[in-house]
Amino acid sequence: MKDVAKRLIRWQQRHGRHDLPWQRTDDPYRVWLSEIMLQQTQVATVIPYYLRFLERLPTLQALAAAPADEVMSLWSGLGYYARARNLHACARTVVAGHEGRFPRDPAAIAALPGIGRSTANAIADFCFGAHEPILDGNVKRVLCRCFGIEGFPGIPAIEKQLWQLAADLLPAQDVGVYIQAQMDLGATLCTRGKPRCAECPLADACVAHRDGRTEELPQAKPRRTLPEREATLLALRDGNSVLLEQRPPQGIWGGLLSLPELSEGADPRHQAEGLGCRALSVTALPPLVHTFTHFRLTLKPLLIEAERLPHAAEEGLHWLSLAQVQSAPLPAPIRQVLKSLA
Repeated sequence: MKDVAKRLIRWQQRHGRHDLPWQRTDDPYRVWLSEIMLQQTQVATVIPYYLRFLERLPTLQALAAAPADEVMSLWSGLGYYARARNLHACARTVVAGHEGRFPRDPAAIAALPGIGRSTANAIADFCFGAHEPILDGNVKRVLCRCFGIEGFPGIPAIEKQLWQLAADLLPAQDVGVYIQAQMDLGATLCTRGKPRCAECPLADACVAHRDGRTEELPQAKPRRTLPEREATLLALRDGNSVLLEQRPPQGIWGGLLSLPELSEGADPRHQAEGLGCRALSVTALPPLVHTFTHFRLTLKPLLIEAERLPHAAEEGLHWLSLAQVQSAPLPAPIRQVLKSLA
């Protein structure tokens, strides 16, 4: 199909999205922030986070200068927290190594923390007039359906094929409009479930539509059984305050505040003493299941009515009121547990 780009550009101009808060700008900071937030996250979810983030940290320099706790607090609830850590690291790298300006070359952008090839190309296309393809989840789905690409798109050989196809389809002009059209088509019409083929500008030449295979393509990732893990959490409450600890910067929920985890084989009352509390009562709360990409975690919270001991709390431990918890940098499941306390 030689006129894919022409069709998509025409469709984008008439029916695409034009009023998203990160559109109509060539500021690489704003484009980059939106691209990172939109990874694994729906537009409707991202918009309030994006606006709140820019209100507090309106420039790349402001982000680089911000403490990690503030960045994580602004990201709290958006999930995939490595994105926030990499965002912060990237801003500091640009300030330290690029005089506070995003490099214009796509390869140099892709070398920054947390930025892959597709995101780097999108930034270069939208902000610097580059002529590079992108290959995010939406584009992969459109290409696999339209051209009948077999195989899971995450397999290196299939991904290489898709990159070549994406490059071959690039128009000579209006690359930014075309790139946005690919994103919009995948997000609004060529969706994962129940695609609206009757409205699609590529429907008459789409292999999946022709052959009735829109539910099959792109092929799903081969399923595997997720490992199961468990963790017992200590919800230590003294009056209207709860004890939280800061997690290590790397790993699950890195850098966020969380409830202390009961050590294997430990007695909750004894561990409470080690955390500077005297346990008055221990009550099991309903378990909560949270699914990560690579495993499923069952959280078993214990509500411990406690009395703080007079000695100072250890480094990394924080007593917060239930009101303060609302704006604290917490993982979504922990926030859900704490809501039950309120």
